[in-house]
Amino acid sequence: MEDVTELLRRAAADDRAAFDRLYELLYRDLHRMAHARLAHNGPLTLLDTTSLAHEAYLRLRNVGRLDVDSRGGFMAYCSQVLRAIIVDFARRRGAERRGGGQVHLTLSTEVAASIGAAEEDIERVNDALLELEHSDPRLKQVVEMRYFGGLTEAEIADALGITERTVRRDWERARLLLSVSLKR
Repeated sequence: MEDVTELLRRAAADDRAAFDRLYELLYRDLHRMAHARLAHNGPLTLLDTTSLAHEAYLRLRNVGRLDVDSRGGFMAYCSQVLRAIIVDFARRRGAERRGGGQVHLTLSTEVAASIGAAEEDIERVNDALLELEHSDPRLKQVVEMRYFGGLTEAEIADALGITERTVRRDWERARLLLSVSLKR
């Protein structure tokens, strides 16, 4: 098996072939992350696991210079990309649901209230994460990797260079702060 660190080094130097090979090697992990994220959302989106993993590849490839130096760092970055894709999709769906600039006509308040609640939840979580990032960037990273990336505590600890115990404490603290933020 090829050395992921070497492929990351070459991808950082804008070697597209190395990036493609890296993606090929880590595709299963990215697909698992995408599946874990979509499983949390239930019938949230029209996205499926494969579409989300492929969209992540396209966004990662278009970034240009990839600036990560470990497998864990790459997977952490993938978590950020998955989050961005899901939030963008939820925002687009919300705009479409609100008529995309068309005149809004609600036939039933019950129906209008039930449509798109999950997309709004994702947007609220995203806004809360942006707020959390201002107070503690590492907490935001832990939430992003666990909630949006589906990474384990060990994978997060490896990616951030901290202990699993610290990851658990950060996760609990972040959940508390996010719950307060989401109740507003």
